[in-house]
Amino acid sequence: MYNLLSGLSIIEASSFVASPTAGLYCAQMGAEVIRVDHKAGGLDYDRYMLTREGRSLSWENLNRAKKSVALDLRSGEGRELLVELAAQTGNLITNLPEKSFLSHDAIAERQPDGVPDLVSVRIMGWHDGRQAMDFTVNAASGYPLMCGPEEWDLETAPPVNQVLPAWDFITGAYCAFAMLAGLRHRDATGEGSEIRVPLGNVAIGTMANSGAMAEMLYRGADRERLGNAIWGAFGRDFRTRDGVRFMVAALTPKQWGGLVAAFGLAGEIAALETELGVRFADGDRPRFENRHRLFDLFQKRADRMDWGDLSARLAENGATFERYRTMQEAANDAQLVANNPLFGPSPANPSEFEYPATRSFANIPSREAGDPAPAPYLGQHTEEVLADRLGLASGTIHALVDRGIARLSDKD
Repeated sequence: MYNLLSGLSIIEASSFVASPTAGLYCAQMGAEVIRVDHKAGGLDYDRYMLTREGRSLSWENLNRAKKSVALDLRSGEGRELLVELAAQTGNLITNLPEKSFLSHDAIAERQPDGVPDLVSVRIMGWHDGRQAMDFTVNAASGYPLMCGPEEWDLETAPPVNQVLPAWDFITGAYCAFAMLAGLRHRDATGEGSEIRVPLGNVAIGTMANSGAMAEMLYRGADRERLGNAIWGAFGRDFRTRDGVRFMVAALTPKQWGGLVAAFGLAGEIAALETELGVRFADGDRPRFENRHRLFDLFQKRADRMDWGDLSARLAENGATFERYRTMQEAANDAQLVANNPLFGPSPANPSEFEYPATRSFANIPSREAGDPAPAPYLGQHTEEVLADRLGLASGTIHALVDRGIARLSDKD
């Protein structure tokens, strides 16, 4: 954690992946992020996979370094407390619908001193109000029908969904940026901002920003499936004599030269260049358009080499490569985890399961990152936040607890 955002407080009312990710990134940079949930836990509180004690590992990791307030959000009184918290704090991240009790206008009306400077970032489904989630917007984007073996027919073969909810995580990161942009504007002008970020727009907009939309319109047809090859450049998976599968990529002359040297293919590449009348060092296009001939050369050489020797040669020549790992292998890989300063010691997790936890993805050499903070227990900070933010007396808070409007920590 870094303290670049110390002094900033954000109310987060959210569930699942995108919205909690936005709050997580702000918290890892030092913001006080107060997540407010229904007293029994949000929709993601028991999201799979659960420990034997019933703790969600997904929830635990998406809510590190945050504070937790638990209210009865099905009651009018509980909802009023959440609106008041957002109004007093002035900053909100949520994926609750705009036409709900937590609308931007409803909060702004409750801000102190009649100054509506609320900055709210709201994650939506589609721009026209339709519901969406990562895997449905991915289906609309076209990417699943680009994936799969090269020989699959575009018209009849099935889509290939990605396992990672990438649009959720991209949306979360974008919303953290949008929050800081709104804060920057408020600092400069005194004006608040209502910022809506449709998940579907992130997907279709990213497709457009990558140039893929322009490509489809220009070519007037869909792109062919490429298997594990990289579109428009040289890269693919190969397998060594001893059965290790690995990925290589060459987008620059240096990367290409290192790859050719590591495989010892200079003579064969020169002969193929003469035959085809091209120079592969000239750029991506000749390498991509003749990829099948090149793939054959590289795989035939890999068939004669063991991974230990080849990986040493790839590293020595500055090639860009990596072997495939299962996620179980990645989680136990010393280079990726144990020796990576991204990870710190296990904090006191609510699950009581000890494992490495991430610091901020960014690295600031001149600052001490600090150890990862734990996720809160549900309701762990209810009393603290209601007292500090709303000025409620201890007796008032405990009366709310007794009536079931608020809940304290679920630790026990």
